[in-house]
Amino acid sequence: MKNLLLLLLVLPLLFTCGDSLDKELTSKMLEDGYTGQGTYTYPSGDKYVGEWKDGKSHGQGTYTFGKGEWEGNKYVGEWMNGMNHGQGTYTFGKGEWEGNKYVGEWMNGMNHGQGTYTWADGRKYVGEWMNDKMHGQGTFTSADGSTIKEGLFENDEFVGE
Repeated sequence: MKNLLLLLLVLPLLFTCGDSLDKELTSKMLEDGYTGQGTYTYPSGDKYVGEWKDGKSHGQGTYTFGKGEWEGNKYVGEWMNGMNHGQGTYTFGKGEWEGNKYVGEWMNGMNHGQGTYTWADGRKYVGEWMNDKMHGQGTFTSADGSTIKEGLFENDEFVGE
């Protein structure tokens, strides 16, 4: 019984030790099509921690911008072929969009599908997105939660009910 308990405790470690998120990747590994889990720090200071497939971020991961105009911005969520794709959260850390946040669906690196965008001042849009624009049914509310516009949006413009 002790041997079985020991085996059950050690077995998961055998499968995680060789491919942990602590594995620092090199550009050569990515060029060679690395698949697995690991961390890559870009020359710009940006960092991706998560899953890789064929040398591209693919699966679950976190991308943090290191310096420059996008410093402090972060995306946490699903990736496909190096782009935000699936469910994810993007938070703005610095600059004119500091404090803004998008939580929802992504496709090919853009807000696409159902999502919520919250501005730092408390305004919020909840609804459909297409190619990074409010597009479809949605509700735009003020900071106090009162509805400003509700209905159909096209290319970031309210077009009616």
